[in-house]
Amino acid sequence: MSEEIKRKIEELTDKINHYNHQYYIEHNSEISDFEFDHLLNELIQFEKEHPDLADANSPTKRVGGDITKKFETVVHQYPMLSLSNTYSEAEIRDWETRVKKAVGGNLSYVCELKYDGVAIGIRYENGELVRAVTRGDGTQGEDVTNNVKTIRTIPLKLKGDFPDSFEIRGEIFFPLNEFNKLNEEREKNGEALFANPRNTASGTLKLQDSKIVAERGLDCFLYGIYGDDLPIDNHYNSILKAKDWGFKVPDVQQRYVENTDSIEGIMDFVQYWDQQRKNLPFEIDGVVIKVNEYDQQQDLGFTAKSPRWAIAYKFKAEQASAKLESVTYQVGRTGAITPVANLSPVSLGGTTVKRASLHNADQIQKLDLHLEDTVYVEKGGEIIPKIVGVNLGLRLEKAKPIQFIEHCPECDTALVRFDGEAQHYCPNYTGCPPQITGKMVHFIARKAMNIDGLGTETIEQLFREKMVASAADLYFLTFDQLISLERLGEKSANNLLESIEQSKFIPFERVLFALGIRHVGETVAKKIAKKLKNIDAIAQASFDDLVAIDEVGEKIALSIQQYFSNETNREIIARLKTAGLQMEIEEKELASAVFLGKSFVVSGVFTAFSRPELKKLIEDNGGKNVSSISSKTDFVLAGENMGPAKLEKAKSLGIPIISENDFKEMLGL
Repeated sequence: MSEEIKRKIEELTDKINHYNHQYYIEHNSEISDFEFDHLLNELIQFEKEHPDLADANSPTKRVGGDITKKFETVVHQYPMLSLSNTYSEAEIRDWETRVKKAVGGNLSYVCELKYDGVAIGIRYENGELVRAVTRGDGTQGEDVTNNVKTIRTIPLKLKGDFPDSFEIRGEIFFPLNEFNKLNEEREKNGEALFANPRNTASGTLKLQDSKIVAERGLDCFLYGIYGDDLPIDNHYNSILKAKDWGFKVPDVQQRYVENTDSIEGIMDFVQYWDQQRKNLPFEIDGVVIKVNEYDQQQDLGFTAKSPRWAIAYKFKAEQASAKLESVTYQVGRTGAITPVANLSPVSLGGTTVKRASLHNADQIQKLDLHLEDTVYVEKGGEIIPKIVGVNLGLRLEKAKPIQFIEHCPECDTALVRFDGEAQHYCPNYTGCPPQITGKMVHFIARKAMNIDGLGTETIEQLFREKMVASAADLYFLTFDQLISLERLGEKSANNLLESIEQSKFIPFERVLFALGIRHVGETVAKKIAKKLKNIDAIAQASFDDLVAIDEVGEKIALSIQQYFSNETNREIIARLKTAGLQMEIEEKELASAVFLGKSFVVSGVFTAFSRPELKKLIEDNGGKNVSSISSKTDFVLAGENMGPAKLEKAKSLGIPIISENDFKEMLGL
């Protein structure tokens, strides 16, 4: 009997999945709503009576009902990096020129809409949805699987020749008709209206009750595939292939995505959607241009924050008028002074704006701002909107011009402005409260020392209570001190002390980044740590030693020397050493020196190893991985589907091209 019921459940599941796909992806209604509901109710009844036979990816999950009390944090297998933005067509042309120069040979591009929604990464194993994770900070996001399963355009099971394991990425968004319908219902019920579709989509995805999520009608386009040894060699083909597997992808016929081999094709796409975006059934805020071929993407590589092979063009922002009521000044952790305009409230891009960035003294002077001016405010991709102009016709006769402050608003120290820099700084970096607490907030951040249980409010509270005056003091906090703080119980205090203890194992390059040396970002810290090995060598390095390091210029070198010349900073480092932090790079013992001093370019698809595994083997045996072929390259490790341009370049330079088997023989595998 159970076999018969199991067979019936499988038949119903297959039918419902088919009709769902036809209706939501292919826009083809094969049966009536009444017939569909009858099939779904029949399946619900079977699963209710036989819960042991219910599938985790049953189409009944579409109606929701699961309650998620806490969204688990998940580390991305492939970081979800943000794209570099531009608002200038000239910058797109510059980007395309740089890409051509770096890669050489023939290039093609994929142009896509930049959906104004929530980025999502969904993993499939053996054709079934297993996990959906938000972008988060790009390194890790939150598991929202139960809620994502309710979105009917996202397949729970795939069809066709899909890989055994892969991740697909895209954007979840609120269709405008569904968003407007939701606000109409809220208005009828006397509830506050939601401000805009994007924020509402984000909030909906984090609701604890998946049934409510199911009722709201979120939608999704999926278009980026990630995995090892994928059966595709470029981005455009991956979109077409994803459609075959059952995903809702950007529509080629409606020009939501387009393949082109010229800058003229790119600009045509940009200009078309700048005019037509108002006719879309969802919101976009620009377009994205990507290099099509995966091999060429790999050659171009990444900066610390974004891929070099893609760029986002954002459409000109919406503008509004507001009255400038006052200007206040914020002090950052580096001492940089940022003026902020306080405005009369105005609606802009679906949100109420009360503040706008003024950036620096030059911007205030350029705009010739006066108190009570009527100003034009614009959202140009920044968190805080900016003032872009003044309505001089409405300026009051006795209006006073805005004068940039001369002393720090926090510690009253005279401000300084360095040659070649636009911002003013408070030089009192060891005695100015926001700088002290700001440096500590930077120190505990996830990409630095990753100390959980501490946030900006707790750091400021510890500072006010005179328990900490620098990051080093965190390592000498006691349980009794922490338990005396408001809103910090026994468990939280113990967890915080444990997290502080665990941070002592954070590698040296992240400790160096955590120190907050001006101009020394995450990537530069890694380069310096790798070259100079320990904190003492960095402290004693000459100017020439520092500028000889890749990506360290004069400005960074001077900043490092200035940091270590300060006695307070030297004392902080001495105490961090005493606390037991990693102050030297951990040298890995090589498996062998077979590849010592040799550089490799790895390209193509391999059978015995994935590309990351091959690169690790190269480094473990003394070699170095480089992204592009040059006369200094020693070997090109070539797999299947290696790009013809790259192959031709290697041959023209006379660089040995080795196979996976050649590589294994060189290692004696």
